[in-house]
Amino acid sequence: MTLVTDQEVLTPKSPKKSPSPWVIARRKFFKNKLAMISLIFLLLVIILSFLAPYITTKDIVRVDFTKISQPPSSENWLGTDTNGRDVFTRMLYAGRSSLTVGLSCMFFIVLIGTTVGAISGYFGGKIDQILMRFTDFVLMFPFMVFVIVLNTILIGKISGLWTLIIVISLLMWGSVARIVRSRVLAEKENEYILASQSIGCKSSKIIIKHLLPNVASTIIVQATLLMAVTIVAESGLSFLGFGVPADTPSWGNMLFEARNSDVLKDKVWMWVPPATAITLVILSINFIGEGLKDALNPKSRR
Repeated sequence: MTLVTDQEVLTPKSPKKSPSPWVIARRKFFKNKLAMISLIFLLLVIILSFLAPYITTKDIVRVDFTKISQPPSSENWLGTDTNGRDVFTRMLYAGRSSLTVGLSCMFFIVLIGTTVGAISGYFGGKIDQILMRFTDFVLMFPFMVFVIVLNTILIGKISGLWTLIIVISLLMWGSVARIVRSRVLAEKENEYILASQSIGCKSSKIIIKHLLPNVASTIIVQATLLMAVTIVAESGLSFLGFGVPADTPSWGNMLFEARNSDVLKDKVWMWVPPATAITLVILSINFIGEGLKDALNPKSRR
């Protein structure tokens, strides 16, 4: 028989703390097998790409006329291209370029779009009208045409890779600004925002410490999907010859170099690896984005 002391009777048991929304979201995301496999694959691609100098020592630029268009072998795992360069080595370095464009553009687009959207939604009035009309002006630009024109103008003045990053970022932030603005407009009507305003909190503090954390889930999902969009944009522009400079390998300009009909028919090792890499990376990012969207949705099942 177990004796219960007076102290135990008088001391109430502390209620069990419920997990925070971020903990719940993390658990839900980890349970999503497709999203987790995609995340592991994407991290593996990023690690291999950025460790390229330590994985292979072959030259990515030097032309070797003795090894032109050779099929895969023990020496060249994915064969060589029309200039005798190792396709596997160029694949790794190309991943660095394409992923750098995707990650950098994602960061700058989210930064600009979130800043404009948060300021516009919070202050409203004339500030909102001016910023949203400017956003509409940016969204009206025909994307491909202006990227090609601006990239051509800026090339040579800035590093070729960063020229493309800057141009894409300046032309793609409009949709993020609109989404963030709509969320801020709804969020700022809540009591905790009105209470912060009533006690004299600075607008910048309210936006950074109160509003943005509560719209972070939307921003995270948008950022993930934007990475996929910008990688596709880089690949398409490089394939057309207006993206990453030819002396810097990327998955897009690897496809550009393999556009001849004889290469497409008889030398598939030149274009299948970069095409497969683009496809798998984009699918992985989309699956991760869908997993995050489901995990961060408060209405979905716990």
